[in-house]
Amino acid sequence: MDYKEQYKRKLINVEEALEKVKSGDELVVAMAGAEPKSFLERLHEIKDKVEDVSVITCLNMNDYKFCSEPEMKGHFLNETWFYSPLTRKAHSFGTATFIPNHLHLSAIKRLDYKRPNIFVGTATPMDKHGYFSLSLSVTYERDYIEKADIVVLEINDKLPRVYGDTAVHISEVDFVYENSVEVPELAIVEPSQKDMVIGNYIADLVEDGSTIQLGIGGIPNAVAKALVNKKDLGVHTEMITDGMYDLYEAGVITNRRKTLHKNKLIGTFALGTKKLYDFIDDNLAVELKRGSYTNDPYVIGQNYKMVSINTSLQIDLTGQCCSESLGSKQYSGTGGQSDTAVGAQNSLGGKSIIALYSTAKKDTISTIVPFLTLGAVVSFSRNDVDYVVTEYGVAPLRGRSVRERVNNLISIAHPNFKEELKKEAQKNLIW
Repeated sequence: MDYKEQYKRKLINVEEALEKVKSGDELVVAMAGAEPKSFLERLHEIKDKVEDVSVITCLNMNDYKFCSEPEMKGHFLNETWFYSPLTRKAHSFGTATFIPNHLHLSAIKRLDYKRPNIFVGTATPMDKHGYFSLSLSVTYERDYIEKADIVVLEINDKLPRVYGDTAVHISEVDFVYENSVEVPELAIVEPSQKDMVIGNYIADLVEDGSTIQLGIGGIPNAVAKALVNKKDLGVHTEMITDGMYDLYEAGVITNRRKTLHKNKLIGTFALGTKKLYDFIDDNLAVELKRGSYTNDPYVIGQNYKMVSINTSLQIDLTGQCCSESLGSKQYSGTGGQSDTAVGAQNSLGGKSIIALYSTAKKDTISTIVPFLTLGAVVSFSRNDVDYVVTEYGVAPLRGRSVRERVNNLISIAHPNFKEELKKEAQKNLIW
């Protein structure tokens, strides 16, 4: 089989790729660092030719005109599994809306509802056997390649070649176009002093030999720094980050004591700096697997001493967490928080940890509250939180009654709000 000849027959340019989009289409694109940049940058150009095109995304990296300009309403609707600054802006124009989900079910549930007309993703150049690597994400991308009427791949020679469920054969692809551009990077957020205090509290809860999951931001980056003296940690995570690379290089992450995918660093997507991308490139110790597998709580729970570390925006006195909205205003997304928290509950020796600052808006608002703000989304229930950590300490919730939870959470609240929280708990019989 002459794979190079197949490639030549399927090679088009981005203008021809855009012409494949028709009114009423369900158009799905790869997420985050894997998103097809040149296609999305020019999607708005076909505005006058199409109506009611649903563009399914997750964690948009750039400010794309197809949804960031009010006049796109009625032509494109960005339906997304995770809000970013772009989609928060677009929401006010009515050009973006959120798809509630648990990450491990996001593709499955959407595919149950609607079949995709077009999938557009990114991949590395084809190898001699006719295979591309989907590189930075297989969260839902592989599922959609198998179901879409038309599959288009943007081939970028600067993407890292990553192993796992990333392999796609030329026979599975309808069209390819080439675009050699730098891979999107996520700047490292340097932890503040407050972040490091929280990170050190969390590190004390992580035992040697644990398998960990971390997210992004100041607090997760602080946790990574604080774990530097641990031994034989493993990784089974939604997102592979720079902090994990640093721990691997320091000999802290070895994956030797994992009970599932021993000696492998497992994730469903990677996002970070070029340093991270160089690390995962052609590295047999790193595998990306479908989100429906990696984030399945049953799968996560098979890891020994699985530690789920997530952040939240607000938590009530019983332990309910709002991690994705400011009142009724969608801010980010559920992502895999609930997946990993529930998975940790099923793990022998596992722990589910939530971290947050005790206050917001320059200490004027407590993030520990009697009741979540009206309209706030419960990202995961009080049943799935073992420990809550702020800069004032650790509140154990695992196995505790509501009365004990109230007392423990007030103990790590900002001093300015402790008395008010006690009064509200008494007034509303939260015990």
